[in-house]
Amino acid sequence: MDLKAVNAENAVAYKVQLTTSPQNVEAGKPTQLTLAVKQNEKIVPLDISHEMKLHLMVVSEDLNWFRHVHPEEQKDGAYAMMETFPTGGKYLLFSDFKPSGGEQTLNKQEIEVGGKISPVNNDISTKYTSKVDGFTLTLLNGSDFKTNKTQHLEISIEKDGKKLIEKDLQQYLGASAHIVMIGKVGKEFLHIHPVSDSRFPVFAQTKIEKAGVYRMWAQFKIEGKVHTADFTVDVTEGKKGENEEKSHAHHPVFTPRQQ
Repeated sequence: MDLKAVNAENAVAYKVQLTTSPQNVEAGKPTQLTLAVKQNEKIVPLDISHEMKLHLMVVSEDLNWFRHVHPEEQKDGAYAMMETFPTGGKYLLFSDFKPSGGEQTLNKQEIEVGGKISPVNNDISTKYTSKVDGFTLTLLNGSDFKTNKTQHLEISIEKDGKKLIEKDLQQYLGASAHIVMIGKVGKEFLHIHPVSDSRFPVFAQTKIEKAGVYRMWAQFKIEGKVHTADFTVDVTEGKKGENEEKSHAHHPVFTPRQQ
């Protein structure tokens, strides 16, 4: 499935209108976010994609706060949800949707949140192990991420000394897990849905276009609860044509020239 970024070539086709209530968003206070996908000023119906009609990823500009949510469809065809932002500052909203009769599309917007701004965290240290809710996740090949090839994402999960296998996980959004990668500098975006692999409970393939530091969030579901682990990887430049296997990520991703 291809994901088409909204840029100069296709921005006219689909416009995502974002409104907030209250209009001035403040940290620590609930805010209603409403998104309406429009074409020629009319709301466009959306198809179900990976079990939902609209996927919304909300992240702080420094990529240290992440939320993946699914706004509820309203009677007028728009989608709404409540969110409380932890601190003031800039946040990015990536919405992923498939208009009926159209292609899978990615839209990126920014929102300014009032209130006390936390010091910017410029720590770009790599992070291959993440502990969440008693689970330990390890990105086993985290030091081997390169551009210009089909990149494997190999993640192990342990709890109480036991290594989990894929059947220990419940399906989440039509796959064994859900993965998002966002570039720290250019905010390149990859939306990845893992495939089955007998060696790792979470295994995926993607192709990363630009080198640099990326933040990654891997979400998995066990006993009805979704857990979110985070990693940081440094993607280096790979040799062109090194590997051309089919990947399982949406492309193209956001790059500076598309914003």
